[in-house]
Amino acid sequence: MRVIEEAQIKALYHPQDALEKVKAGFQAFSAGQIQLPPVQQFFFPEAGGDCCVKSAWIVGSDSFCVKISSGFYRNPEQGLPSNDGLNLLFSAQNGQPQVLLNDHGWLTAMRTALAGRIAAELLLPARVERLAIFGTGLQAELQLRQLLTLTACREVIVWGRSEQALTQFRQRLADTDAHLVTTENAQDAANSASIIVTATPSLVPLLQREWIMPGTHITAVGADAPGKQELAANILADAHCILVDSLAQCRQYGELSHVSTPSRDEQTRIEIGALLSDRTQYVRQAGDITVADLTGLGVQDAQISASILAQYEKGAA
Repeated sequence: MRVIEEAQIKALYHPQDALEKVKAGFQAFSAGQIQLPPVQQFFFPEAGGDCCVKSAWIVGSDSFCVKISSGFYRNPEQGLPSNDGLNLLFSAQNGQPQVLLNDHGWLTAMRTALAGRIAAELLLPARVERLAIFGTGLQAELQLRQLLTLTACREVIVWGRSEQALTQFRQRLADTDAHLVTTENAQDAANSASIIVTATPSLVPLLQREWIMPGTHITAVGADAPGKQELAANILADAHCILVDSLAQCRQYGELSHVSTPSRDEQTRIEIGALLSDRTQYVRQAGDITVADLTGLGVQDAQISASILAQYEKGAA
């Protein structure tokens, strides 16, 4: 079995190929062309950590993927990264291990960032005047970098829990042309934002409905396990469109799980794959509030891993 380490994985990463493969994975999922076993989840409350095991096979593909991803959110206090993990690809013909991608969680972060980009592409407001990022970790950084490729807006406000974390975030984004403002006040971050991204492990809502102006799009990526929540439930109840990676999974433990019925008479709840395949299923109107609820699917791991493997084999040919 081949082992590809993180540095080589990053060198092999092809942004456009990975993006197209992840899009195709979402479409295959919504079309029922995937075997996607239930997610295995572990919780370590004493250590402030969790771990998930996700897997997927697109019917007809040469390989299937098993991904292990951990998040231990007190690790930075010990000089360790919050996230780690690896992806394993196996042959779908004989079951033999093909490659271990020892990415230390980088591929999980990238496929999540790509999902955020895809959601933003589908629901981008016509006019974007300010971007708001909730979180100061790697995922918050990657989500912002993706948005900076989609919109000309460079006015960005970032919310974090400490000035130290916000300072480090500013330093990591120093290579961009974004005009970055930071705050520890959540309402200040949300006010007047056209696009809001929440990328935290929060267990309580960070965003309140009264802070959200008409026409805003929100991408929430933190509620990827039971008990997590970043948005007040009435934000989703009032949303004109809720875009999800999986309706079943989001109803189980995503932001959507906190909403029983919509308060609006008409509301669209649709999977990313379905909207990618038929854009007429939802057409954004100027004043619409939209939410993307992303819990993470094993098919994303399978597809981004397949992209790395394809680039590796292309180089070896």
